[in-house]
Amino acid sequence: MTRALTRRLPQGGRIDRMRQVAFALDGKSMTGFAGDTLASALLGAGVSLVGRSFKYHRPRGLMTAGVEEPNGLFTLGLGDRREPNIPGTMTDLVPGLAARRQNGWPSVSFDLMAVNSLAAPLLTAGFYYKTFMGPKRGSWMFYEPFIRKAAGLGAGTYERDPDR
Repeated sequence: MTRALTRRLPQGGRIDRMRQVAFALDGKSMTGFAGDTLASALLGAGVSLVGRSFKYHRPRGLMTAGVEEPNGLFTLGLGDRREPNIPGTMTDLVPGLAARRQNGWPSVSFDLMAVNSLAAPLLTAGFYYKTFMGPKRGSWMFYEPFIRKAAGLGAGTYERDPDR
């Protein structure tokens, strides 16, 4: 039995089990079926960790099946065709799709930023509004790149857009 079938019902649904579709997640080859979304293919393959929370980098999985999905955001494509923050629940699985999970360093599976959870009692809601405003005027400009990197939404590309 292939990996794509491990978490699947043997029949039913809207997928075509006779047509496998190859794609990549974080550079690792995977398979799904024609009619799958990226999210359903990952669930079918047993991938439950799709991202990390923004503040404490706690593990996150898929919660919904539509556009309202808050956790399953992926960076799709490679090089100059890379597009961040695309919901996996709204992405049709196509042959050769390259997807990356977001908000984990060095990877979502092993995220060193998860150490932030240890400081949770100190990091109350809005703490950064007071903390990062001083001691001098303009201090925010120093802190901002670090905070944005830790917030972890997907990164775009600086390469020229080939479709423009």
